Amino acid sequence: MKIVTLTLNPALDKSAKVDGIIAEQKLKCHSINYQAGGGGINVSRVLTRLGVNSNCIFTAGGDNGLRLQELLANEMLTIQPVPINAWTRENLSIVDTKNGQQFRFGMPGNILSDTELSQIEKTLMTILAENDILVLSGSIAENLQADYYSSLIRLLASKKVRVVLDTSGRALQEALHESVYLIKPNQRELAQLSGREFLTNEEQEKFAGDLVKSKKANYVVVSCGSKGAFIASDEGISHLSPPSVIVKSTIGAGDSMVAGLVYSILNGFTPEVMLKWGVACGVAATMSEGTDLAKIENIENIFNLLNNRK
Repeated sequence: MKIVTLTLNPALDKSAKVDGIIAEQKLKCHSINYQAGGGGINVSRVLTRLGVNSNCIFTAGGDNGLRLQELLANEMLTIQPVPINAWTRENLSIVDTKNGQQFRFGMPGNILSDTELSQIEKTLMTILAENDILVLSGSIAENLQADYYSSLIRLLASKKVRVVLDTSGRALQEALHESVYLIKPNQRELAQLSGREFLTNEEQEKFAGDLVKSKKANYVVVSCGSKGAFIASDEGISHLSPPSVIVKSTIGAGDSMVAGLVYSILNGFTPEVMLKWGVACGVAATMSEGTDLAKIENIENIFNLLNNRK
């Protein structure tokens, strides 16, 4: 059984610190750090820390794309970059050391040609086999229609792979015209899926349960920020609140959570244990600075804490 992650719109993530952000002044940055970023890439990075190998497929262009490949190779990931003409974008996050506030700047995504899209699809069709896990995570490229993930799921239907989907907006809505194995919306995204801007706790549970009953997804995991998360499956609803930790960065917390859920699927864990691993990975990510994501020692400590609760 293989795990394959796809990142259509990756980024070279740059993080830095500034000792006081003041408008219209030249600010001296320090503690510069570069990391490979993007939904599927982050999932693969955390899975590696959990001792799980995955095929990490992503688009890569220009010097930024080469740097992306170098960073991932240094983390011992199995990478399969798809060359593109456009340069891989850069994202920037700045922490003001005087108040701990984090400022995040996301750059426009890449443009993908029909030839490049065909290469992505060919790569997936070649690698994937029945019962494999495919993680479709992150935003789609700037020029793609909102139903691209949906069309990709249809293309791969004959492969009978288990699709784990973590995206938002129209891309998520369109993708659920097809059946997937797991989705991980936050509360706002779940409400938007229902055609509303807000759902009460009871309405959230009912709608997530309805998605499972209608076979849109086997599992619906809803992240609720500082309140934790809940999972809906054919076994019902299970909630989990997180422990209190010192939050250093929220970047990649959702992707880390997905990695914990995929790790659980691979190991055949129950929905309750799946949720514990997902929350443990998500919380652990917030304990790391910048784009460092979840560290294995923090994941294990949080999971043990959750597992030992009465």
